[in-house]
Amino acid sequence: MSGDLINGGKDPATGRFTTGNRWWEARSSHGRNPKFETADMLEDACLQYFEWNESNPLYKDQLVTFQGMATHEPVAQMRAMTLHGLCMFIGIARSTWDEWKSSRPDFSAVIAKVEDAIFRQKFEGASADLLNANIIARELGLIDKKELGGSGPGGAFLVKWQDGDGN
Repeated sequence: MSGDLINGGKDPATGRFTTGNRWWEARSSHGRNPKFETADMLEDACLQYFEWNESNPLYKDQLVTFQGMATHEPVAQMRAMTLHGLCMFIGIARSTWDEWKSSRPDFSAVIAKVEDAIFRQKFEGASADLLNANIIARELGLIDKKELGGSGPGGAFLVKWQDGDGN
């Protein structure tokens, strides 16, 4: 067994695993280690994303004229926080976040707080015209839907109105 451990369970001459090798027993644990073992670890990673997001705004090119001279200047724009961006930043799939939301009660308070913070940042950014209000409204499910079509009695158009609550 000790020769197996030194050579990784492989025959040094052929590079093939030796018959009956039990290399896997050398591991201290089996399976992948969890990405975040505690809610505090998850919260710390999410806070790092929030800080990164604020420290790395998007830039828009703006033409500025002063005393007849025109120059292009970069203007910092608010970067909208997203769950997809958060998941990418902390190194998990979006489906993992959704799974944790339903199966990890120990993470539920952090997940709720993070999702509320992302919603609020987008909503307030759109309200102050720092983010595109139309895009953010759709993202947050705050839509106004108008349907025109068909004809009602006497040939009049039937108009349906639906607000963000589905009413």
